[in-house]
Amino acid sequence: MSYIKNRLSLQIVIGLLIGLAVGSYLGPAAKDLGEFGKLLIQLIKVVAAPLLFFAIVNAILTSNIEGRRGIQMIGVAMFNACLALALGLALTNYFQPGTHLNLQELSAGGRAAEAQPVPKLELIKVVSGLFPTSFVQPFADNMIIGLVVLALFLGFGLRRVRGEGEFAPAVLAMQSTVAAVLRLLEILLGWIIKFTPIAVFGVVAKTVGEYGFAPLKGLSAYLAVALGGLTLHVVIVYHAWIVFYCKRTLREFWGQAKEPVIYSLGANSSLATLPLTLKALDRLKVSRGSSALGACVGTNFNNDGIILYEAMAALFIAQAHGIDLSLAQQVSVALISLVAAMGVAGVPEAGFISLSLVLTTVGLPTEYLPILLTVDWVIARGRSAVNVLSDMVISLILDRR
Repeated sequence: MSYIKNRLSLQIVIGLLIGLAVGSYLGPAAKDLGEFGKLLIQLIKVVAAPLLFFAIVNAILTSNIEGRRGIQMIGVAMFNACLALALGLALTNYFQPGTHLNLQELSAGGRAAEAQPVPKLELIKVVSGLFPTSFVQPFADNMIIGLVVLALFLGFGLRRVRGEGEFAPAVLAMQSTVAAVLRLLEILLGWIIKFTPIAVFGVVAKTVGEYGFAPLKGLSAYLAVALGGLTLHVVIVYHAWIVFYCKRTLREFWGQAKEPVIYSLGANSSLATLPLTLKALDRLKVSRGSSALGACVGTNFNNDGIILYEAMAALFIAQAHGIDLSLAQQVSVALISLVAAMGVAGVPEAGFISLSLVLTTVGLPTEYLPILLTVDWVIARGRSAVNVLSDMVISLILDRR
């Protein structure tokens, strides 16, 4: 029992299996069990906005990004992130996994579902979101762009004041407060995440009870596209950097990278894996200056796994609701996903947490999020592994330069 108690992944699998059995037995009577999933999403959204805000402020205050190397690191990170976004959107547009999870069509007995209105994601709305009307409004509305702008202003403003000797002690005290509040929010989120197995049980029971096992096809397609996208990003983008730019052999790289990657699959956190990442970079004879910048500082920006997942998942949600997003709208979703991934490397279930904010910001429905919980624990480990590899590859690139 103690083994199960300390293994959230195993608890989720058990919840999923029990949900399958209960949903099959109760049928439509299991509908109310789905409220467990909705409750979990509501609790996550309560914590998500302040957590993202304080994570970004803390990242700015604790990061030392100065000079040409800092600009190079951010430039490479943004380039890789754009490739991750393009790959996630391309795969989701090609394979259309969301069309297999159209619950409106299933509930209509296989008839074509009524077309859903396309949300208006105009550029002017995105730009206006850069300027919140008050300090409280972005938190109340869960608007990512407003939150990030406020966090950037506060973070860099405090850095500037910290440089003025007269107020340095006061800013250092505020910096400690920001770190303490961030840690508090992470603890609260950790407690909320512990209820995931119950939420998965309720959502699976409700879904199977109402629609049978047909939605499993959509979830399988979603899982396959997500893991396939993460794998292709590593094989194409990272391997190209390693072989053609860094002039390293893949055998040499993977011989040292396998330890932190395997650990990240279990720990589900690139930040928790950081000590092993640094040791692997030492064995690859990467200078400490490059590894500190690329892995320690860069871990706040090298979130290709989260970025690819969020763009793919947001488009999947749109497809599942029969919403046809234009190219411009998909680019808007991609850019907001890029912003949402800032500074959340150490947050538990960071990708899923920020995904709820992305959907809210662009006006896409969040009602399918509880269903995605059933397989997110698998994708989350893939995201963490990709983020670890991103830290290592960028450190190698900086050392080569």
